Amino acid sequence: MAKGVFTTKLSPGYDDLPEERYHFPRTYLRQVEQTIGDTIVYYEPRRGSVELSSRGGRQAYFAVARPYAISDDPKSSDHFYCHVADYLDFERVVPFRNGESYLESMLQREDGGTNKGAFGRSVRIVPEDEFEDILAAGFSKSPIDFAVQNDSPIVPLPGFDEPPAPFERPMIELTVIKPFRDVAFRRSVRAAYDNRCAVTGLRLINGGGRPEVQAAHIQAVEDKGPDSVRNGLALSGTIHWMFDRGLLSVADDMTILKAKGHLPAEVERLINVSGRLNLPKDPGQWPHPAYLTYHREHRFKG
Repeated sequence: MAKGVFTTKLSPGYDDLPEERYHFPRTYLRQVEQTIGDTIVYYEPRRGSVELSSRGGRQAYFAVARPYAISDDPKSSDHFYCHVADYLDFERVVPFRNGESYLESMLQREDGGTNKGAFGRSVRIVPEDEFEDILAAGFSKSPIDFAVQNDSPIVPLPGFDEPPAPFERPMIELTVIKPFRDVAFRRSVRAAYDNRCAVTGLRLINGGGRPEVQAAHIQAVEDKGPDSVRNGLALSGTIHWMFDRGLLSVADDMTILKAKGHLPAEVERLINVSGRLNLPKDPGQWPHPAYLTYHREHRFKG
């Protein structure tokens, strides 16, 4: 097994849905096979689409996931799907280099320039230490994140005056622990929506300076929905409750859908006058149609 980088575009020419699958040609089969059962990060290149002249890509790592299986593409004998689980968006995207320092050493030539040949590979195997550095740069290091590292109190060993230093779990291990994932997902969704409820437009901050808006999964976790901003909505508590119970939903054009006869008049008055969601500034963070469709078909009572 090995750690890897999978490259995917904003408008992929392949049948990618990074939260669930990565579509790739036979050229990269051996490298992808090495990552099965291990972990990868996703990288977004400069080209935002399959057009050679396109730009707009962030040239940054943006999420982590765990590949678990490879299947044939039934439409093409030369292509495959890598299926992934435990997808998690980074709290902040990570540029491929910091000044003159490259996070993947293989991307840097001996003279300090960029190794374009290595950069051109859509799947790359990454050393453990470099992979850990990419993950660490992608997530916040505040105490609330790292509180999940230590499961039991520290007890001094007999004969020693000071307790041993707490064990600090590697970042890769933290990304599969639910408390850490919950915090990272909540922060990413709140930041994308500027702490504003997508349905009502309300931006409430409590007396302690914390936002009251919650991060809701569109396709619920119990239904195998991923911890992706594209599977999230920032919602106030009451709206979150109603969304989870199918009293509200969202159309693919971002129109807010209401279950007839189920909404109190007081709630109706809170909904955006436009009848549409307040969306993140970055279209790449808008709700994905696949998850909106799932919610309408499996949760919505309209």
